[in-house]
Amino acid sequence: MAIEALYVHVPYCQAKCRYCDFDSVACRSKEELDEYTAGMSACIEAFARRGDLVACLTAYLGGGTPTLLGERLPGLVEKIRDAAPSLRELTCEANPESLTRELAYALCDAGATRISLGVQAFDDTELSELGRIHTSARAHAAIEAARDAGLDVSIDLMCGIPLQTTESWGATLDEAVASGVGHISVYPLTVEEGTPFDRMCAAGELDEPDEDFQAWCMDEARRALVSAGYHPYEVASYARPGKECQHNVAYWTGVSYLGLGRSAASMLDRETYDGLRDLLGLDKVPGEVRRVRISQKTDALPFGQGAGPAYDCELLTEREAAAEDLMLGMRMTRGVPADLIDRARAVVGADAVDAALARAVSEGLALWVEQDARFCPTERGWLMGNELFGIMWDLACP
Repeated sequence: MAIEALYVHVPYCQAKCRYCDFDSVACRSKEELDEYTAGMSACIEAFARRGDLVACLTAYLGGGTPTLLGERLPGLVEKIRDAAPSLRELTCEANPESLTRELAYALCDAGATRISLGVQAFDDTELSELGRIHTSARAHAAIEAARDAGLDVSIDLMCGIPLQTTESWGATLDEAVASGVGHISVYPLTVEEGTPFDRMCAAGELDEPDEDFQAWCMDEARRALVSAGYHPYEVASYARPGKECQHNVAYWTGVSYLGLGRSAASMLDRETYDGLRDLLGLDKVPGEVRRVRISQKTDALPFGQGAGPAYDCELLTEREAAAEDLMLGMRMTRGVPADLIDRARAVVGADAVDAALARAVSEGLALWVEQDARFCPTERGWLMGNELFGIMWDLACP
């Protein structure tokens, strides 16, 4: 199996949001941005010379805030396009304050097809509480600039945030729909360890998110967005027809993907891992391993001078990979096809798989869609994803 998806991490942000535990750092100098862009470009060029990305169908520049690279970013997009001639989709993450009209047009000209904007809310007071440095007006301007440039636009929204009310959440959803974007992702706020919000909660300066309110927000988002013509194609995302993020879909359908940059994650089947092992400085793995998940721990890039990157690796057997495929497939509203279940039955054992599916059905978490020969999550399964995912992952253990 070849690499079908590429993720490139840009670790810089203009400011750290109060809820964020992503691996990002404050942008320190023009020279640092120049050095990072040059190093990543050289890395991508090296993969291009080897032909490792010729079958790659999607690419995603994430962060951090890739648009902080400014005029350097279109050049990086062009490098990815040259290295991966089969690309169908190329997404750049952006924050509204750093996506200008000029940059949006330059990204489109360079070969980007999508922009994913971290909007979070259309209420300035809520944005300030989150530590965001853009305003609602700036978010609308960025959306308009990206759409005018010819880019597909996705926005992220967050619910259960400080000072948010039922009225303000409804207004945010209304503004999101009215903006005309093709893709909307909705996430409940999570207070992560070590973040400013975590410290504020510990000091009694901030209440923990209200899970009941968040559940109401998620239900309201589903009602409002579906009625506006969006469909929930995966657990956190809604899209108009034809506007689904194909890179998202790649993550949930078991294809091999490569991540470059500190904290970037890769998932490689055994054959692809063996083909890249020497190049990336990875260890040999035992013969029973069929899938390897990799997370880069250091700043170094492959092909650079000196020591290469260091990685954390998770090794999966054939049984674990089969269980993982079922678990990941349950993140998609289309679920998993019958042939994937047949493969799991052959690897794990028919009795165990059938019992797990029967349990998911009996608990109202999933059902068979006979006309499509697929096993799909129900709305209850969508709301109680951890329970459904756990049933599938339990199949990894004999």
